Amino acid sequence: MNHNFGSTIKALRTERGLTQEQLAGRVNVSAPAVSKWERGEAYPDFTLIPALAGELGVSTDRLFGLHQTPESIYYNKAYDSEEYYWGVEPSTMCYEVLRYLPPTRPLKLLEIGCGEGKDAVFFARCGYIVSAFDLTEAGIEKTRLLAEKARVTVNTFTANLLHYRLTENYDILYSSGVFPFIKPDIRAEIMENYKAHVNECGLVAFQTFVKKPFIYRDPAKTNNYTWKSGELFTYFHDWYIENCCEYVFDCASPGEPHKHAANRLFARNIKELR
Repeated sequence: MNHNFGSTIKALRTERGLTQEQLAGRVNVSAPAVSKWERGEAYPDFTLIPALAGELGVSTDRLFGLHQTPESIYYNKAYDSEEYYWGVEPSTMCYEVLRYLPPTRPLKLLEIGCGEGKDAVFFARCGYIVSAFDLTEAGIEKTRLLAEKARVTVNTFTANLLHYRLTENYDILYSSGVFPFIKPDIRAEIMENYKAHVNECGLVAFQTFVKKPFIYRDPAKTNNYTWKSGELFTYFHDWYIENCCEYVFDCASPGEPHKHAANRLFARNIKELR
C-alpha cells in the first residue's frame, strides 16, 4: 500500500458526500475499520478492494494512486534526464521563509509538489526537518538523489495534492507553482485542511499563478486552472499576513521563453498577539 492510501479513501469518500458509517455499511465493515484505514493504521482486506473502489466511484488504479494524469505523464517524461528540468538553485521564496521563520529550533516543513527537490533539499541543508511529496515518481527519485548528494535527509513520498490530505501538523507548509492544478471547486476544502495542520505561530509560504489578459498560457500545455488575483489571500484572511504580493516573471520551460503572473503569500497562524 502506498503512503497516500488512507488520505485517498478519505478524500474520495468526502467528494461523494459519504460518512464513514455509510461507506462502512456499503462494503460490510465497521465504521471504526474505515476510520483506521483513513488514519493509515490498517488496510482493507484485499478482497474488499474492488467493492471499495466501486463505492468510491474510481478504478482500483486510482485508489492505489496509479492513475496516470496528463500532468504526471508530462512531468515524468520531463524529469527523465540527468539534467534538472527546474535547475538546482532554490527559489527566492526559500530565503523569505528563512527570514520569517528561521530554524533556530527543530521545525517541521512540508513541501507540497516538490518537483525534483531543489527547494526541499535547500531547506534540509539549512536545518529544517523536511518532508516533501510530488505527483511524479521521477521527481521523487531525483529529489532523493539530490538530497543524497547534499548529504541531507528529506522524507519523500508520491501523492496527488488533489486527493492527499494532511493528518499531522507542521511548522511550515511550502508550495511553489503547483496550485494551478487544483480545480476551483475543491480549493476551499484543501486550504482548510492545510490551515488545520499548521502549528500555532507556524507559516504558510505559497505561490500560485494568476490569470492576466496580457499573460498567455504556458507552452507546456498541461491541464491547469489559474487563480484570480487576491484569491489565495482570501483563504488566509484571518491569519497574520507577513507578505502578499503579485509579480510577473520570465520562464524558459520547456525550452520556450514565456512569462507568468504569480501571487506569493506568507501568512502566520497566530491565535493571539502577545
